[in-house]
Amino acid sequence: MHPELFDIGNLTIHTYGFMIMLGAISGYLYMANAGQKELGIKPEKIQNLALYIIVAAFIGGKLLFYMEKPDYYFSPPSNMLKNFRQGFVFYGSLLFAIPVAIWFFRKEKWPLWPVLDRLAIAGVIVHLFGRMGCFFAGCCYGTPTDSILGVTFTDEHSQANPLHTSLHPTQLYEATLLVTILGVLWMFKRHKRFEGQLFFIYIIMYAAGRSVIEIFRGDLRRGFIIDDVLSHSQFISIILITITVWTYLRFRKKAAVKKK
Repeated sequence: MHPELFDIGNLTIHTYGFMIMLGAISGYLYMANAGQKELGIKPEKIQNLALYIIVAAFIGGKLLFYMEKPDYYFSPPSNMLKNFRQGFVFYGSLLFAIPVAIWFFRKEKWPLWPVLDRLAIAGVIVHLFGRMGCFFAGCCYGTPTDSILGVTFTDEHSQANPLHTSLHPTQLYEATLLVTILGVLWMFKRHKRFEGQLFFIYIIMYAAGRSVIEIFRGDLRRGFIIDDVLSHSQFISIILITITVWTYLRFRKKAAVKKK
């Protein structure tokens, strides 16, 4: 679509980075507002949390991206610096950010599950902007299709491949999934049965939806556990769904027992 937003002298502002910035600001504003009003957490503490999460998400997203093709990126290691600003895996960011966030909660003595519930909503907001950024950049593109939903990328700077060919807009599929998740979380927020419910719903819905969307992905560099059958992201999704559903049912059972 439009990978490059505009130029300032010799500096090019990329649409992907701009959307990530908007997402980070929006997610922070929600978290700062909800944290202060609902949990009594000062906004400056949320700023510190945001910094830790950004660093953890960057490292995790990059590391898992490298691990998808270790023979290339580590032989020699200098290959890791090629196109350094590109190439992140969301699950890597998520799996690194959550433990760091929990560590920070413990350090600040915040209530774990209530904060994770709010963080789930903030995370969906950030992710939604990120996927829109992917669409503009052309990354995370889909397979060729004759469907009326197909989108053709023509910009020479786009990462979509091939250009001038109708592709499944998997970025928009995922953005739609995230909007749906956001709506569900917002609905459940007012009628929670137990703390942590929003966080669990987010993980389950995203992992399930991501598994389906992976079927239409065309960027093969994301890697496969079983070639053309089970991608890395689908494998991680299955594990997350299994663990989270089991935990969700345990929490729900405990909440039901407490009400009796």
